[in-house]
Amino acid sequence: MRLLHGDPNQETRFSDDPLATAQRWVDEGTRWLHVVNLDGALIGKGVPNLAALQAILNEVDVSVQFGGGLRSLADAQRVLDMGVSRVIMGTAVVQNTDFAAEALDTFGAGRVVFALDARGGRVATYGWQDVSDWTPVALGRELAKMGAVHALYTDITRDGDMSGVNVTATAELARKTGLSVIASGGVSSLDDVVALRDSGAGIAGVVIGKALYLGAFQLSHAIKLAGG
Repeated sequence: MRLLHGDPNQETRFSDDPLATAQRWVDEGTRWLHVVNLDGALIGKGVPNLAALQAILNEVDVSVQFGGGLRSLADAQRVLDMGVSRVIMGTAVVQNTDFAAEALDTFGAGRVVFALDARGGRVATYGWQDVSDWTPVALGRELAKMGAVHALYTDITRDGDMSGVNVTATAELARKTGLSVIASGGVSSLDDVVALRDSGAGIAGVVIGKALYLGAFQLSHAIKLAGG
């Protein structure tokens, strides 16, 4: 499932079989899967779709980072115990930065990715439906002081529309925070992958969704260009 700019009223369904979709990308060479629980992000309580997640974890032999509605340490622990390699946390951290420190202390910096997804230069929460007072850089610096390592940056205004990834904002976040930043939102061509790679900011990776589902390019080519 893909949403346009995070709008739940503008969704595109690409498959009714998450496991088959995951296996497709594994067969094409990925070593990581980025799995988002859209129901969890929008509902904000509990962790729905765990059966689908467990099926993926049981059948594919790659690392999985998982997010969407993980707003308690117990929920994060639950999916880590299932076999997820890294959890993505956003809303709960924006609400209370002490929660980030607790997550880092409980799980270790290597197992937590902090979502610094932004609209209009401000970090968005609750499935991107609300906007906080934090800028990605300000929150990123605060998290880095706590010992955070990984961050996910999505330019929400580009997500799902294939208008091109926001290289400038992604690189700025990486340079100004020192975090290992994963880019997301708007990837449309292999040129986006190359631009991120050559930004000089040490961007750690890129999440690619709609461009792959629409066949804009092959995953194997993107992996090769990214140096993977």
